[in-house]
Amino acid sequence: MSAAKTEFSESVEVKPSWQIELLYDAECPLCVREVNFLKKRDAGRGLVSFVDIAEDGYNPEAHGGVDYETAMGRIHAVLPDGTTVKNVEVFRRIYEILGMGWIYAVTKLPVIGAIANWLYGIWADWRLRLTRRQDLASIMSDRTARIECEVQGRCQPNSK
Repeated sequence: MSAAKTEFSESVEVKPSWQIELLYDAECPLCVREVNFLKKRDAGRGLVSFVDIAEDGYNPEAHGGVDYETAMGRIHAVLPDGTTVKNVEVFRRIYEILGMGWIYAVTKLPVIGAIANWLYGIWADWRLRLTRRQDLASIMSDRTARIECEVQGRCQPNSK
């Protein structure tokens, strides 16, 4: 009987308790500010899962298949069914889930939504410069070297 229970429990898919998973860059001071605001609004309810893509252990497969470079380019979120959303749609959904949907409601209108996504695209393209960080290619190169060294044990000795 216990073997049957084990087989059954292994075949049951467990749905996450969160309603949306936000992928964010914890090395971006403006992103962290927004995340802190959203965490306060979530108030420990667990409606939003916050995933720091800047952590070396970030695993794209566990988060909608969104790799680090893609997530750095535009904000992404993952829904419980594995669907990914990006750009202003992320904010619209999170704010709705947290009971503040009215803030982004106007972006549901096709013309306003298109303008909002266009403006967000400009912000996303300038985000690293505005927060005085390296360009994405440099960040990717540094990250790859650090992960290969620290995580995978393939450090290159300094040549003098």
